[in-house]
Amino acid sequence: MAATHWLASGVGMDILDRGGNAFDAAAAAGFALQLVEPHSNGPGGDVVISVYERATGKVRVICGQGPMPQAATIDRFAALGIKQMPAAGLLPATVPGAFGAWTRLLAEFGSMPLATVLEPAIGYASSGYPLLPAAASTIATMAPLFRTEWAASGRTYLPGGEAPLPGSRMRNTTLAKTYERLIREAQAASNDRVAQLEAAHRAFYEGFVADEIDRFSRTTDVFDSTGGPHRGLLTGDDLAAWQPSVEEPYSLAYGDYTVHKPGPWSQGPVFLQQLAILSGCDLRGMGLGSVEYIHTLAEAAKLAFADREAWYGDPLQTPVPLDELLAPEYTAQRRALIGDRANLDPEPGRVGSGEPWIPQAEPPEEPGADEPDWLTQLRSGLPTVTTAVPRAGAGNTCTVAVVDRWGNLAVAVPSGGWLKSSPVIPELGFALGTRGQTAWLTEGHPNSLAPGRRPRTTLSPTVVLRDGEPFLAFGTPGGDQQDQWTLHAFLAIAEFGVEPQEATEIPACNIGHFAQSFAPRLSNPGSVIAERSFGPEVLAELERRGHRVAAVPPGTLSKVCAAGVDPATGFVRVAAGPRGRQAYAVCR
Repeated sequence: MAATHWLASGVGMDILDRGGNAFDAAAAAGFALQLVEPHSNGPGGDVVISVYERATGKVRVICGQGPMPQAATIDRFAALGIKQMPAAGLLPATVPGAFGAWTRLLAEFGSMPLATVLEPAIGYASSGYPLLPAAASTIATMAPLFRTEWAASGRTYLPGGEAPLPGSRMRNTTLAKTYERLIREAQAASNDRVAQLEAAHRAFYEGFVADEIDRFSRTTDVFDSTGGPHRGLLTGDDLAAWQPSVEEPYSLAYGDYTVHKPGPWSQGPVFLQQLAILSGCDLRGMGLGSVEYIHTLAEAAKLAFADREAWYGDPLQTPVPLDELLAPEYTAQRRALIGDRANLDPEPGRVGSGEPWIPQAEPPEEPGADEPDWLTQLRSGLPTVTTAVPRAGAGNTCTVAVVDRWGNLAVAVPSGGWLKSSPVIPELGFALGTRGQTAWLTEGHPNSLAPGRRPRTTLSPTVVLRDGEPFLAFGTPGGDQQDQWTLHAFLAIAEFGVEPQEATEIPACNIGHFAQSFAPRLSNPGSVIAERSFGPEVLAELERRGHRVAAVPPGTLSKVCAAGVDPATGFVRVAAGPRGRQAYAVCR
């Protein structure tokens, strides 16, 4: 059991010790993360879950990315004078998918009742949990907003009206009552475990939770990242119309391994595209962490992410030519574009009859001389307060990875609904997510804003089988960087025989060429952000090859968590990246 917070890992391990399976443990840990990492996720957010079920030998993906409201149109935003999706507030809110996805996981694959799985989260909500330093920093920065505009957030996160110190005991008794009521309504509906989960889903998406979200969104003027107040577009009808889907993953064979990823409504296939391009390169001959190795990975990432920017979106609304993008002939053409020098203008490939194009973000507003820091931070769509370090940070989002004694695998990347995204809904104790900020206010793109469309998410868990047997499930926080940091860890294992824990500790890097998925969509063309632990000679040689290197302190990037089975011994094994000093792995 591995997670980005030690308490969540402990919760999941306790569920396993009590006879639960990997899916029960993942859900319990996921609900706990909503309490103990409130700056990175919450019940109003989203989650993507990948599972391998030993009984069927199949990998499945549960999509907990809710769609945009039916009232969310480009014309609606144009009428408000908004040219780029806001980072925070009610306007970018999607249907909250996390609760539905976790309960779907339990119903389809779990063995324990909802009351058992929610018990630890309710305990932390009512009795308290120690506040992480990153959460304390975020609360302190946003405290003026919480005091003056987001009153319910102030009541939740400013005990006694003051910003709490790191390590303070924090509670969320309102959220505890929400979860307790969901359990009561579930148990009143039936004695059957699955029927109770279905009843809890109805109570959330058609009952009292949906009613409160609808009322708050329709009647509350919320100060947001535009610098003014707006009411929301999300309604109870939007929630009632949504169900989490259980989908087939996309997969790619890589030597003895088969790698499984979510579809193009996520960024998941970009991992597969990079892997397909790199499959024709002599990575072992280059050497792990060498200049040639880092250069090749960076160039492959540019080509794959150019395709992500041009082609990826919700395939339920727009065809995505993913089969063509993963075809051997196409990836060979892309591989041939990698040269000895950095490509400073990578372009998407052309497949099918469509014409690829990458929308351009509106230039962000320059903060005024007297603009408070909390407003500057509100305009950043990232979960935590941003720093001067470019694209750095091992936080931002969460991860849970579990393996059980039967060989089941589960990995989830929860995010959204963080305390900085929008105000706490007073009667529920949680905020709505703002994943809609990743959509474009431009017609005709696969990721353009449209009613009922899932905005493309960065959440991207991975399941890997080896010779058809369960091998490894992993994920990481990190927004757009997730499918670079996890790829580097996987390649260290697959190509160089590195053990999973060591793979989470290798020096990390990523490209920063393309605009971030999150507002205000900043970019750093041609850049490679790299930890200084690569060494000055490597970084200098990358610069000589034309890369614009942004060196960051060691231990700054990535927080990979993994769980799997050792094929040689059959023992379960887990790993947790040390960055951030809070992820934890445990097994027995």
